[in-house]
Amino acid sequence: FFFFFQAEDGIRDFCLSRGLGDVYKRQVSTQSTWGAWINYRRLKSINVSYSLAFDNETEKENPLIEIGGYISEGADAFLVQQYKYIAVFIAAMALVIIFVAEKEVGQFYTTISFILGAITSCISGYIGMKVAVFSNYRTTYKAQESLAAGFRVAFQAGCVIGFFLVSISILVLTTLIIYAKLAYGYDGSQEKSYFWDCIAGYGLGGSTIALFGRVGGGIYTKAADVGADLVGKLEQDLPEDSPKNPATIADNVGDNVGDIAGMGADLFGSFAESTCAALVVASTFPDLLAQKHFIYYPIVLSAFGIIACFITSIFATDIMEVDEESQIQSTLKWQLIISSIILTPTHYAVVELMLPSKFYILLEGTPSLADRNYAFICAIAGLWAGFAIGFITEYYTSHSYSPVRELAQSCETGAATNIIYGLALGYLSTIIPVICIAACAYLSHKLLGMFGIAIAALGMLSNLSIGLAIDSYGPISDNAGGIAEMCELGKEVRDRTDALDAAGNTTAAIGKGFAIGSAALVSLSLYGAFITRAGEGGFKHKINDVSITSPLVFSGLLIGSMLPYAFSAMTMKSVGKAAMEMVEEVRTQIREHKGILDGTEKPDYERCVKISTQASLREMFAPGALVILTPLIVGAFFGPKAIAGLLPGALISGVQMAISASNTGGAWDNAKKYIEAGNLIVNGQVKGKKSDEHRAAVIGDTVGDPLKDTSGPSLNILIKLSAILSLVFAKLFGEAGWLVCALEEGGEECL
Repeated sequence: FFFFFQAEDGIRDFCLSRGLGDVYKRQVSTQSTWGAWINYRRLKSINVSYSLAFDNETEKENPLIEIGGYISEGADAFLVQQYKYIAVFIAAMALVIIFVAEKEVGQFYTTISFILGAITSCISGYIGMKVAVFSNYRTTYKAQESLAAGFRVAFQAGCVIGFFLVSISILVLTTLIIYAKLAYGYDGSQEKSYFWDCIAGYGLGGSTIALFGRVGGGIYTKAADVGADLVGKLEQDLPEDSPKNPATIADNVGDNVGDIAGMGADLFGSFAESTCAALVVASTFPDLLAQKHFIYYPIVLSAFGIIACFITSIFATDIMEVDEESQIQSTLKWQLIISSIILTPTHYAVVELMLPSKFYILLEGTPSLADRNYAFICAIAGLWAGFAIGFITEYYTSHSYSPVRELAQSCETGAATNIIYGLALGYLSTIIPVICIAACAYLSHKLLGMFGIAIAALGMLSNLSIGLAIDSYGPISDNAGGIAEMCELGKEVRDRTDALDAAGNTTAAIGKGFAIGSAALVSLSLYGAFITRAGEGGFKHKINDVSITSPLVFSGLLIGSMLPYAFSAMTMKSVGKAAMEMVEEVRTQIREHKGILDGTEKPDYERCVKISTQASLREMFAPGALVILTPLIVGAFFGPKAIAGLLPGALISGVQMAISASNTGGAWDNAKKYIEAGNLIVNGQVKGKKSDEHRAAVIGDTVGDPLKDTSGPSLNILIKLSAILSLVFAKLFGEAGWLVCALEEGGEECL
């Protein structure tokens, strides 16, 4: 439907603006969604040739198409190169799974699940990127008409991304389960419950690709952004996204490969892992296994979320008005409120439909009778905890509230105080989200154990379609503003795109908050599944209990809590190294080509795109290797007890760092935009662009770029990936543990 809506808008606008009303009537006469989409693609090519042929009639639209083409080509080139490297990794990892993680030699169930998860993650990221580059310059085009028109295109594009990603995730996972059940001969018996561990490979595939997508895309976008800001704004006093800045195109490409493709892969990983965690934990309950359709409860829960989110989206596109800047943020906020309200009774209906009224579960190793309403409570606890996290994130990152305004005020005394205030803001912003996650985890575990925590994670992600829509809206609006500046469309259009972009920064931060909160719950539920599997008989080294006083557990806890710091250091240093290359390139072009600043010579945009591409591909492997190899090495040498400490250490440390980094960077960005909008008044004088206060804000924003778009978002993948990697390779850890006997003498397995 959203493809159809966007197609119809595109056909009408481009045809009627060129006097092609008859063509429009003929093309839209079909009621087929696919027909409309195909016709739109056809008319898009008509539009391009028509514009090029009649420059005198469309002189202001040609630059939109040209610059949009540059951005699209740059994003395509990067993802193609990145996916080539990822394909090699998928093949190598698949071989490792075949020989190490499969239950028996000759089986390929976990391997196939892993490959499907990885491919689906790549598709999710690529389609998201294509929709974004397809919509960014259309948003600019419609912003010439009105603020509402620009908002509608950007939000609908976000909806396309959100609904596609969730739908394809459910489709592929359901197909995989049906096929694997037939191939595995699964009959619902407890003896064959290992089947569900194989399905966990799907989440592993999604999460590993998300890691490279987030890290690689984050390095790309922030190398270009930092380089463009340091030279363009601070050294040359160029406006943001000026066509005279050689790094501008690379910066806009980065928004698509990092904030769209990387984010899409990331949230797909969250969805896949939370669903797999719920399935794996539920497979330990004989009552649920005995009733075959009950096991699909986690998938149906997410499927009903799509319907609720579709209804919610209509409020933004057809009911609520966006005629003023203040209405943008409120409209997006109401999307979260309405979706949460609609989903609350929906969750109850799904529970009544899919779960038995009573069923036995294991709570701390003891059978306990549970009511299906407990699952409903867990789901809405996750849902409303996610809403609370989103609201708190908005409070700390939007310039509509006092924290960001106070941050902007701190720029009066320079960049140092701005950075101090920004760091303090980020640290404070962790308090309420962490309390919400802790309360949700406690309640869910009290009711249904680790299964309840997995359901809470799914509840938090049940409005993922809308969450992705408002998250994707941000980068699309940011790109639209950049294109408007490069096309020199005038102050009125730029003011509209700036208003769209300012709200987009906050929505992006809200999306990161959801991702981090769900990652914490997903990781905890996967940890429970790992403890269950590692405690089963048949392993040389198995876990009987987990005590923090155990030397191996405590040592693993320390190592795990160190991982987010080491990972953040590596990613931030990678951004710094890539940004240094970009700064030198921009300086060289401006120094050697004097006509760039005069507007008589065109910058070499392609060279900057190439630098970002090469740097991101070169730098993304070391952080990825740290995340993937650490659990494997620790588990192989020190056994499952060390992993039982490592995973909660990474979780506890990583959640705090991720929330702080994302909110600090988002607040610095919006403090800069608050000043640029002329809202900062010092001693009766407006301090806007090119003032000392603005320079201080730009420095803070530049420091925050790798925090909010590289290190922060990638940390939640570290948390999830470590957990699901440990679950998939639990067999290896239980059988290997090569140094366990040397460190813990007297154990039964060492006799």
